[in-house]
Amino acid sequence: MAAPSGYSIISTHSDSEDSEPLLDRNEAVPPKCCSTRLNLAFLMFLGFAVVYGLRVNLSVAMVAMVNTSDPSSAKNRSVPQYTWDTETQGWLLGAFFFGYLCTQIPGGYLAGHYGGSLFLGLGVLGTAALTLLTPLAAQLGSTWLFALRAVEGFGEGVTFPAMMAMWARWAPPLERSSLMTLSGSGANFGACLALPLTGLICQTMGWPAVFYLCGAGCLWSVFWFMLVSDDPRTHRRISKKEKDYIINSIGAQVRRGTLTGDFPPMLQMMMSVPLWAMIVTQMCSNWAYYTLLTSLPTYMDNILHFDLKSVRLNGFLSALPYLGAFVISVLSGIVADALIEKRVFSVTFVRKLFTALGLLFPAVFLIAVCYVGCSHALTVTFLTLSTTTGGISSAGVFINQIDIAPRSVWPTVWPTVWSTSLGRMFSFSVDLLFVSHTLAGWRKVFWVAAMINIGGALIYTIFGTGKVQSWAITEEDREEEEKEKRDRSINS
Repeated sequence: MAAPSGYSIISTHSDSEDSEPLLDRNEAVPPKCCSTRLNLAFLMFLGFAVVYGLRVNLSVAMVAMVNTSDPSSAKNRSVPQYTWDTETQGWLLGAFFFGYLCTQIPGGYLAGHYGGSLFLGLGVLGTAALTLLTPLAAQLGSTWLFALRAVEGFGEGVTFPAMMAMWARWAPPLERSSLMTLSGSGANFGACLALPLTGLICQTMGWPAVFYLCGAGCLWSVFWFMLVSDDPRTHRRISKKEKDYIINSIGAQVRRGTLTGDFPPMLQMMMSVPLWAMIVTQMCSNWAYYTLLTSLPTYMDNILHFDLKSVRLNGFLSALPYLGAFVISVLSGIVADALIEKRVFSVTFVRKLFTALGLLFPAVFLIAVCYVGCSHALTVTFLTLSTTTGGISSAGVFINQIDIAPRSVWPTVWPTVWSTSLGRMFSFSVDLLFVSHTLAGWRKVFWVAAMINIGGALIYTIFGTGKVQSWAITEEDREEEEKEKRDRSINS
């Protein structure tokens, strides 16, 4: 199938340069503004904002849920309080990831075969619906709440593999960074919005209202199922010009419709050094991110001694880092696409550059936090800068799956997401070992996270790549490429 008039496809399997299916544009491509692909990114953005808001609301609400100073005082309050110790709180905050681990492999496989839109929609819907049961589970006991949070993680575990499966069909290579970072930045936006709102709701309406109101995220799924399609070829409202542009810029794997259904040779894939570099680096980056995401309100309370009976302040200060990360991640995607499109740097260099900056800067600022004591201004500034600069890596290692295996994206997604989930759980375990009501304990937490970040940056800088890997190229791909070359020569 030849490219439509106005687009000529450059080889996708070149050994001499990054294996990226770029377009040599002879005329303007369909504008991104108000396009179907941008609408898809925005809906994904909102979906991830919902699930990440649901994921972090417990970390702020926990301050209002727990009364450790005077157990008898809970009886005098209009809302229930519980006497959970620090270890119990840590397990409750980490429970989500025990379930999250379980659905990475089946979620990716099913999304690859039956379409990502169904599983992403159901993942968000299920998580929002289960959130409504949080006050009841807490009343029944910490074991019930732990189980509920784990089941929420079980439902949400399919969302990221489903997103990657969809973008493998929808994201033109020259817009890949900006579209995927926009959709993924919903995570930071959701955390940014949920943290202060949770504090406000806790203070004015009581903590149970947090979970009842957050359950309204179910409404998002109505618009999702109405407006989204798995493939540009089956979308009812996409223009022909945009559809041709997406299909022909991505290449033959979309036209055959078997993009994520093919499984690469497992032995070759699991022996791939670039794949393992990506896996380890994502795990390292998520370690620091989730340490702050779930523990920052506790740090604000125990070490900085903010007036967290005014949990509104806690939520606002905890949200600042994620507001910065949201802005930086969106901008990094735009800049990365521009560098690739203008051929300033290769795809590999761009991915390594954004990954290194997005891991090293957060490490530096985390170490700085360890030596400012209890200075409120400096601590908040450095923690904000640490998470903000971490958003740079959104245009690096976190979209590298589609670079190295555009046809077989889901088999590369599940080991990376699974390993990052393990990293999150390991970070919780280490935090439980170190965290106490002392500054020295928190210094150990921040130092460990910083060193792991630095290690991840070094590993990806040495072993990462943006080239399509040989194990991800099938014989059909090679035959299709030869056919396209013959068609182009005939047309010319």
